[in-house]
Amino acid sequence: MKTAIVGTGYVGLVTGTCFAEMGLNVVCVDIDKNKIDKLKDGIIPIYEPGLEELVKKNYSDGRLSFTTDLASCINDVDIIFSAVGTPPDEDGSADLKYVLDVARTIGKNMTRYVLVVTKSTVPVGTAALVRSTIQKELDKRGLEIEFDVASNPEFLKEGNAVNDFMHPDRVVVGVESEKAKKLLSKLYKPFMINNFRIIFMDVPSAEMTKYAANAMLATRISFMNNIASLCEAVGADINMVRAGIGSDTRIGKSFLYAGCGYGGSCFPKDVKALIKTASEHHVDLEILKAVEKVNAEQKKILFRKLSDYYHGDLAGKTVGVWGLSFKPETDDMREAPSLVLIHSLLQAGCKVKAYDPIAMNEAHRILGNHEAIVFTDDMYDAVLDSDALLLVTEWKQFRLPSWSVMKKLMRTPYILDGRNIYDADELTQMGFVYECIGRAYNR
Repeated sequence: MKTAIVGTGYVGLVTGTCFAEMGLNVVCVDIDKNKIDKLKDGIIPIYEPGLEELVKKNYSDGRLSFTTDLASCINDVDIIFSAVGTPPDEDGSADLKYVLDVARTIGKNMTRYVLVVTKSTVPVGTAALVRSTIQKELDKRGLEIEFDVASNPEFLKEGNAVNDFMHPDRVVVGVESEKAKKLLSKLYKPFMINNFRIIFMDVPSAEMTKYAANAMLATRISFMNNIASLCEAVGADINMVRAGIGSDTRIGKSFLYAGCGYGGSCFPKDVKALIKTASEHHVDLEILKAVEKVNAEQKKILFRKLSDYYHGDLAGKTVGVWGLSFKPETDDMREAPSLVLIHSLLQAGCKVKAYDPIAMNEAHRILGNHEAIVFTDDMYDAVLDSDALLLVTEWKQFRLPSWSVMKKLMRTPYILDGRNIYDADELTQMGFVYECIGRAYNR
């Protein structure tokens, strides 16, 4: 079985590489020649643990190839996955330009049966648009060629994507024909020999499942952040509350951590897109509107706490920031809370000293050269002569710093923990002022 993956971004490259690792012949397609040339040279455009080694291995072994010419491989493969970008429009809806460009290219060049699978996160109804777009091109050519369109949303966590793909807890597939079902069953069976959980459904339900899953997880995060604010007001501890409610099997322990807001390429975009889809169908998703609002406010919480500590007088203060990516084990800074924080600090007249184990190049690209931002070489340089340390992203190397060294380096021993990873009693006993999310403090 031969497969083409269109789009070599985060989803497409992981998908194609993991299929190749299972023995399939895979060609990854992208219109960006520079990216394709770099991939052929073993240069990976994203940071994802374990991915670089697999790309190099499978390319060397001949199972994985790269091209800019989709038309040249359409009739050499059995399945085409569309994993191109779906950036949000200004109104929050997903831009399907690239998805439909792929469909048009397929319709213009196909000469035999092919199964087209949307892998990108797309609104309900996109598969139908893809089908009609392909069919229009076939009609222009006066051809009747059988084809299928399916939906196979991804559920990959950045930082653990390779493991998620190789050992999925479920694979969701929306199909319209038995032929498509058999092809995708054969494709995914090697990944599920010990736990064959492929869930087949109709195409619209598969498209909705992806959005609903991400919206549910985003809701849990915003709910806990809302409760954390109440905990601070009434003198409760969100960590104890989390342990208490997480032990309820109906609730579970996942995504119950309070913090400084969610970011990334999925949750913010997908919540907006689902709200927009609902609006187009005259459905008011009030809960998700609140989720979005809460998260936007939560990204401001570290700045508010810092400002309160210094009674609004932040001009001239030096602030250390640990963590710039939206989560650990990735260099992705899309919608990252660190960006909201740093912009607020700069507007208040602060000097920012920032460090991240992986995302420094991405931070340079996004934030550029600013006289008030210093990107440091290590985590301790970021706190030298600082008036506060703000932990934004909970990278493992930040978990057990040398507090005695920190105490000597910092001008003011103030720790603001945006991910609740430190021991408040330990730091207080060592003479630090410590604050986190969801716990009241007496200064």
